[in-house]
Order: sequence, then structure tokens, then C-alpha cells
Amino acid sequence: MRSSPSARRPRVLYLSFYFPPSRASGVYRARATANHLVQQGFDVTVCAAPLRFLYDVVGTVDEDLLETVDPQIQVERPEMNMNRWENDLRRFGRFRGTMPVLARRFEDWRTERIFPEQYASWAWASVRRALRLHARQRFDVVLATGNPHASFAAAWLFRRLTGVPYVLDYRDSWTLNLFTDSPAYPDGHPAFKWEQRVMRGASGLVFVNQALRGWHAERYPAFADKMMVVPNGWDPDLMEVEEFKPRAEGPLRFGYLGTLTVNQPVEELAAAFRRARTHPELADAELNIHGHLGFFRNSPSALRERLGLDPHGDEQSDDQAGIHCRGPVPKTEVSAVYRESDVLVFLAGGGRYVTSGKIFEYLATGRPIVSVHAPDIAAREVLTRYPLWFDPNGLDVDAVAQAMVEAGRAARDLTAEQVATARRHADGYTRETLLRPLTQRLRTIAGFPNEADAELTGR
Repeated sequence: MRSSPSARRPRVLYLSFYFPPSRASGVYRARATANHLVQQGFDVTVCAAPLRFLYDVVGTVDEDLLETVDPQIQVERPEMNMNRWENDLRRFGRFRGTMPVLARRFEDWRTERIFPEQYASWAWASVRRALRLHARQRFDVVLATGNPHASFAAAWLFRRLTGVPYVLDYRDSWTLNLFTDSPAYPDGHPAFKWEQRVMRGASGLVFVNQALRGWHAERYPAFADKMMVVPNGWDPDLMEVEEFKPRAEGPLRFGYLGTLTVNQPVEELAAAFRRARTHPELADAELNIHGHLGFFRNSPSALRERLGLDPHGDEQSDDQAGIHCRGPVPKTEVSAVYRESDVLVFLAGGGRYVTSGKIFEYLATGRPIVSVHAPDIAAREVLTRYPLWFDPNGLDVDAVAQAMVEAGRAARDLTAEQVATARRHADGYTRETLLRPLTQRLRTIAGFPNEADAELTGR
């Protein structure tokens, strides 16, 4: 017999492959969501990627971020089939070791026929682990975030086996290619069938902006009434908003913070900055890129080359260009980067469906922001009312360079009043504020009225 809602806390199973110490771009939304649910009176169990995948395959982590996860959260790390990423012959099984081509074909066939994603084994292992935990103390609701979207299939299967309702958080699209604004797969691909299946069984569908919600509502109109928008936001616990101090003299510092990727307009950024430096006011300006260059070990040299820099990291070539790759920054130290930046560069790939979580942090700084992205990007919805936004309305190099010059001039003349006005725009985009509708939806689905949760949390 199910316990009375007032007798215990609502219990949520959170299927989030990328969770600290992962440094994948979506991990900050996952961390904030789990922490917020605990603060709102939920018992939270997270099924996340095995550490071996994060350390040995991806090869980069942010262990400081792990320290910011609420200790009340129970983190489970089910194993997964690592054959696709395993290159050590000593770890090959007999079948793969003696017939590698046949073994690979079998893996591809299994992926295509059972679930069209390479993380499916983690999903099924998560269901097995969750069933054991559920037998000890039942879950009331499941929240699954993708990518990978195998987490959606896991939520669907867990409901089939237990009856526990689930909500899907599309922090990244599945069947829409965000960089081409077109379907990610050809017609008839099993991903579409799976997406329709998991949507049909879901009690709620969450998207990060209205454009993405609209695309999915048009493609799946039968499920439109389940859909809601929960934007990304910024995390006050990870970012200290410091007192504004103008830079009266010295070279202006343009800053980009985040992982640089092959899908961003990197060449346009570098060309525009070099052109902007021909202007007398920016002749000694710096462009400091803070963050990882790509997601994998072999990414940095290729991205440095796209920036017009020596691929091997020659400091003299960096000085001549004024472009410096400063390396990764732990999430807990981003405030120092913002403090030392006069102008922030919002570099984003993709088109009309992209918001990017980084933009919310940028708003909170109260600094001038220069856009370097496609003209119809979804982030414009957030930036439009920001008073220190410098928008070239596209990727024309001359226009971007002129926006940089204007932003640099504004940074020199910036007043405390202007900064305060800009920061007020960011106040509505804290994670706590933006996650409240999702928390309320989960409470309702789980069968726990708001009053019971208020009593449990002491609010």
C-alpha cells in the first residue's frame, strides 16, 4: 500500500547520464535540477555515467563541480558496454578479439534493431538498478534528461515494469539537428518511432526554449498539451556577482568562457577580432578563451588552427594575434574570469533553436556582450531586453568587428548604474526561479500536493 504523501518525501529517480564530475555542457542543468529538487523536499536518486567512461573515454572531468552536489543526493553509476570505445586489446573479449569485424557488425545491428543509440546498455543497466532500489523503497516519479536519449527509453521501460510516471527533459534535441535546423535522421529511422513511443507514455515533456517546443509540437501535435518550457539559467551558488570596477586604462580584455567546439563559428570570431584590433581603441586588446578546446584529447590542435594560431600552442603567435587560449576553468572559479573580462563574447553554433546555457551567466555579470552567431538564434529572446547587448545581426566579419569596437567603447565608459540595470535583467533567470514550474509539475505527477511539500521542507 502506498504511503500517505504527508508521511514521507516524494521520491524521484533522475536519469542523467552526464552528471558531475562530467564537464559536458548539459551537466550544469542536471546538477542544478537535482540540487533544487532536494531543496524543495524531494528524495533524489541519480543514475549517471560510470566513472570509467568519464575518465578513460571522454578524458576530462571537473572534480570541483562534484563538490557542489548536495550530499543528500544518492548517485548510482550503472555499468555499460564499453566495446565501442575500447582500444586496449587486452580488454577485448574472445569474440571481439578473434573476429573484430564481425563483432562490430553485430554491435551495429543490435544498436539499429533494439535502440538507435550507443548508450543503450547504460539505459538497460539503469533500469535494472532502479528496479532493485524501487523494491526497497518505491519511486514516485522519474525525470529523464537527454542526451543521451537512451535515458528516455529507460524511463519508458521503467514505467512499463512498475507503473511509475515519468517526465522527459529535452535539454538537447533528439531528432532535430540544431546545426542545420532539419531532422537529424532520414525518414523511417527508428529514432522517430522511439521518440513517438516515449512521448506517448510521458506525463510531461520539457524543452529549453519556445522554438524547440514549437518544433516538437508541430511534429507531434497529439502530445503538445504535455509540453512546457523550462529555460536554462545561471547558478548563484557557483557565480559570485562582484562589485563593479571599471577598467580606466590598460588593454581591453574580451572574454569567451566555455568549451570551444567545431560547430561554432570559430573562424569568423578570429577574423572579426583581428579586424577590430586595427581600430585605434582596440589596438592592444586581448581575446581570452577560457575553457577546453573540444571535448576530446585530440581536439585542441585543430581548434587552435581554426583560430589562426600555431596548432602546437606557440605563445609568440598568440601574442601577435592577441588571441590567448587560457585553458579550462573549474566551474567554481568562473567569477574570477568574469571579473577580469571587460567585454564578453557570446559565441554559439547552430540556428534558430539554440539558446546556450552560458548566456544566462553572461547576463548576470552586467558586462557588455558581443554576439557571434547566426542571426535567428533562439538566444535572441533572452538578449533582446539586455541593455548592453551589441548585436551584429549575423556573422559578417566587418559587422562583428564593428560590434566589438562599440562594445569596447561601452566598457570604457560603463557606469555602476548601467551595470545594476543590466544585472536586474538577469535576476529572472536564476535556476531556482526557472525550475519552479518543473518542480510543481513533478509534485503533481507524483501525487504530492504542494502543502505537503511545504511542511516537509519547513517553508
